[in-house]
Amino acid sequence: MDVIGNVKHQTIKPPEEEELPTSPGHLIFDADFESGNLGKVEYCGNNEYDLYIRVDTCNQKYRLWFHYSVTNAKVGQTCIFHIVNFSKGRSLYREGMGPVVRSTSRVNWTRLSQSQCYYWKGESGGYILSFTFKFDVDERYEFAYCFPYDYARMQSKIQSLPSSLVDRRVLAHTLQKRNIDLLTIGSGERHIVVMARVHPGESPASFIMDGFLDFITSEECNIAKYLRDQVTFKIIPMLNPDGVALGNYRCSLMGFDLNRHWRDTNPWAQPGLHAVKAFLIGLEKEHPVDFCFDIHAHSLATGAFMYGNVVSEDQQSEQQAFPKIFSAFAEDFSLSKTNFNKDAVKSGTARRVLRGLFPKSYTLEVSFYNYQKDLRSVPYTQKAYCELGENLARAIAEYYRKYPTL
Repeated sequence: MDVIGNVKHQTIKPPEEEELPTSPGHLIFDADFESGNLGKVEYCGNNEYDLYIRVDTCNQKYRLWFHYSVTNAKVGQTCIFHIVNFSKGRSLYREGMGPVVRSTSRVNWTRLSQSQCYYWKGESGGYILSFTFKFDVDERYEFAYCFPYDYARMQSKIQSLPSSLVDRRVLAHTLQKRNIDLLTIGSGERHIVVMARVHPGESPASFIMDGFLDFITSEECNIAKYLRDQVTFKIIPMLNPDGVALGNYRCSLMGFDLNRHWRDTNPWAQPGLHAVKAFLIGLEKEHPVDFCFDIHAHSLATGAFMYGNVVSEDQQSEQQAFPKIFSAFAEDFSLSKTNFNKDAVKSGTARRVLRGLFPKSYTLEVSFYNYQKDLRSVPYTQKAYCELGENLARAIAEYYRKYPTL
């Protein structure tokens, strides 16, 4: 049976110590915080623990994102954690990816090394991620699937942007009363839409958005000034804030994969997405929109790449022009992996539905783990994700220099 709800300051003891007072070494697990996800913990003996991911709310299908804290470890205590109930077997953990960790005194997230992790097939047929960790300081530790970026952080980011350059408007509120924010930046005749985090567990998308926002709002950078003169950006930084806050991987509060519902948005069950779609339809009636970028992260692929739409043969070269420019600015962006398709399974995605409004609509994907450079694997950092966002902005500027009249 799938677990529902997160653990909350749960103390886990060996069975023979259950009646004893809690003491150092009895780990206390918690996921009762924004973006937290850990549904159940079982002690296996010898400082080993089975950890169960909570399913997305109202949807039993998805179990991938995890984010939890551990306190009350002994200094020097080494533990083995087993994430035992992933919903899919194929994973970048097979390629060397490790979870990320931080602690109270070391606030920057770091990846666990490949030598600490083992991804294997259990007796039941499901895949398990096992990793060892030594607690070297008596403080709170956090572990996560990838670098977390929650709703509160996005709200702080928006507040930090220069008000003289950014017009903020709340398009709608979600079912849990969180903001669907719309940021307008620039005053040019061209219009570009940029969106992220329709899938809440794809946190790298928010770091890309961070880098993009920082770049185009720079008051010193001449390229940023050029962009703001040429373009009016309409930016929706977080399309699924309820899912982000709840610690879901794929779905909204009501269990919808919102990136399969752009064609048939529901104002009651999907008020945020419905409002965004209505706004975009209205925007297209007022202004031609040159580009729409929907930012995601990929759990199987490496590097960054784009999905585009199939158009008539005489228009396809125009569709391919921007990815080619982007690849010249970002060493992690792969033109060979960029794909133009019309798969039926993707018919409800933003890229496919919005192509009727904005012919050059793209999905920008980035790996949860790494990219290849000079035949070696380079793990992504938060900074590297941000730099990809900066390079997206640089590529847009170059596109308009190269094609000023398209």
